Amino acid sequence: MTIKTISTKAFDDQKPGTSGLRKKTPVFMQPNYLENFVQSIFTAIGGATGKTLVLGGDGRYFNDTAAQTILRMAAANGAKRVIVGQNAVLSTPAASHLIRLYKTDGGIIMSASHNPGGPEEDFGVKFNMPNGGPAPEAVTEAMYAATKTLTEYKTLDTPDIDLSAIGRVDVGGMQVDVVDPVADYATLMESLFDFGAIRAMFTAGFTMRFDAMCAVTGPYAREILENRLGAAPGTVVNGTPLPDFGGMHPDPNPTWAKALMDEMFSPDAPAFGAASDGDGDRNMVVGKGIYVSPSDSLAVLAANAHLAPAYAGGLKGVARSMPTSAAVDRVAEFLGIKDYETPTGWKFFGNLLDEGCVTICGEESFGTGSDHVREKDGLWAVLLWLNILAVRKESVAEILKQHWEKFGRNYYSRHDFEAIETAKADAMMAELRGKLDGLAGVAFDHHLKIAEADDFAYTDPVDGSLSQKQGVRILFQDGSRIVMRLSGTGTEGATLRLYLERYAPGPEGLDLDPQEALRPVIEAAHEIAGISRHTGRKEPDVIT
Repeated sequence: MTIKTISTKAFDDQKPGTSGLRKKTPVFMQPNYLENFVQSIFTAIGGATGKTLVLGGDGRYFNDTAAQTILRMAAANGAKRVIVGQNAVLSTPAASHLIRLYKTDGGIIMSASHNPGGPEEDFGVKFNMPNGGPAPEAVTEAMYAATKTLTEYKTLDTPDIDLSAIGRVDVGGMQVDVVDPVADYATLMESLFDFGAIRAMFTAGFTMRFDAMCAVTGPYAREILENRLGAAPGTVVNGTPLPDFGGMHPDPNPTWAKALMDEMFSPDAPAFGAASDGDGDRNMVVGKGIYVSPSDSLAVLAANAHLAPAYAGGLKGVARSMPTSAAVDRVAEFLGIKDYETPTGWKFFGNLLDEGCVTICGEESFGTGSDHVREKDGLWAVLLWLNILAVRKESVAEILKQHWEKFGRNYYSRHDFEAIETAKADAMMAELRGKLDGLAGVAFDHHLKIAEADDFAYTDPVDGSLSQKQGVRILFQDGSRIVMRLSGTGTEGATLRLYLERYAPGPEGLDLDPQEALRPVIEAAHEIAGISRHTGRKEPDVIT
C-alpha cells in the first residue's frame, strides 16, 4: 500500500453552507473535486494524524464510492481509526451519537439531507465536530480558505474495502471498524423513552404509519418500531433505502409526503403518522385527520417532555431558530425556563447544548432534537410523540386542541419559492433591506400595522460570536410576523423562504385553516417584498 501525493488545482465553488458542501452529484464526481474538499477538511481540523473519525452517509447515489475515497485519504493522512457504518450508511443523528459515544475527533457525513438523490441529483459532505454537532462557521470558513489554496492531496493506493461485512480491517496502518449502523442508536432511544408503555399501547391496538421515503431511516424505524416496540409488520413503508430514494423527494412535508397525508386524512386512517427525510434528521407528524406543524410539534414536545423518563426532571431551557414560530416561547414562559432564538442552522444550538443551557431545540424546517445528540433527530421526535400519546391516552387532535386552549395558537406556514435566478433573488433581498428603516408604522388592510423591521443578527451567548444578515424580520403590532431569507441548502439557483405567523390568543379563532388565517400576512409580505415583480412568481412551489 503506497501513499500517493496527487497534484490538483483549486475549485472556486467549494464554500460550505449551513450543512456542509452540497452540489449536484456530477459536480462531486469530477476528478479531484471530492478529494480537494476532503483534504481541506483535514487541513481545517489541524490534520488527520492520530485522529479517530466516524464515517457514514444516507446511502444516496455516490455514497459508496465517496466512502472508499474518504477512507483512502484518511489512511494516507495518518488517521488512527475510522468507525464506518455498514455499507457506508449512517443516519445523521446516529453518526452524531457514535461520535459522542466513542469520543472520537469528529466525523464526516455524506448527505444532502432532504434533497433528491440520484446520478443527476444532489450529494453533500459535511464535517461534525467532537461534540457530534455540525462544524461552526469558524471551521467551515477554514475549510473554504483551504480549498482556495490547495495544490495537492494524499491518498492510499489500495483496493476497495469490503464495507458490507461488520468487523475490523487494517488499511495502511489505519484501523477501520465496520459497525452495525442501527444497534447503538436503537439502544440510546431505549434509554430515553418508556418503551414498555409504548409497547403496551401497540399491544392494545394502537396503529400508526411511518413513511421512511426510501431513505436512511427505514432500517432504524423497522428495528425500533416493529421489532422492539411491537408495531404491526408493515407499519414502516418505503423502508428500504435506495440510491435515488425510489424517485422520491425525501423531504417530509405535506407536499412530498402526499401519500402519507392522503392516508392520514382518509376514513380508515391510523391513529398516528410520521415521516422522515433522506438522512434521518427531519420529521413530519400527523394525527388522524390533523396535520401538526413543526412549530406546534416543538411546542407540544416541550410542554410534555416530562412524560418521558429522560426528561422527567424538567427541561433546562429551549431554543428555536428565528424563523420558527414563537409557540415554544409561550411554553418556556409557562415552565419558567429560558428560551433562545438563534439563526437557522443546527450548528447554532451546539454551544447552548454543550453548556447545558437548553434541553430541547427545534427548527420550523421539520427539525427537532434534544441534548442526547448534537443533530436534529427525526425518529427521536416520533418516539417522544409516541411516549406522550402512551401516557396521556389521548389522540393527537385532542392534545393539540388542549395545547391551543392553554397557550393560544400561532398560525404558521412557510412558502418556498425554489430555483429562483440568484441575481434576481439577491436584488429582491437587497431592495428589501434598503427599505427596512422606513417600514415602522406602515399599515395594511385587516388592521395590520408594522411595529418594527430589521435584519436579524445573533450574538452567541456562550462564545460571543456574531452572525449577521440571518433573515429579514417584519414584526406587526398584533404579534403577527413575516420573515424572509434565502436558503443555503439548495444546489441550484436560490430558494426564497417566506415564513408567516399570526397569533390567536383564543378562546375564539383556534380552528381556522392556517392559509386562510394567514391571508392578510401573506398579502402584506408579497406587497412589501415585491416577490412577483422580482421573480415572476405569484405562487410558491412548496407550502408547509
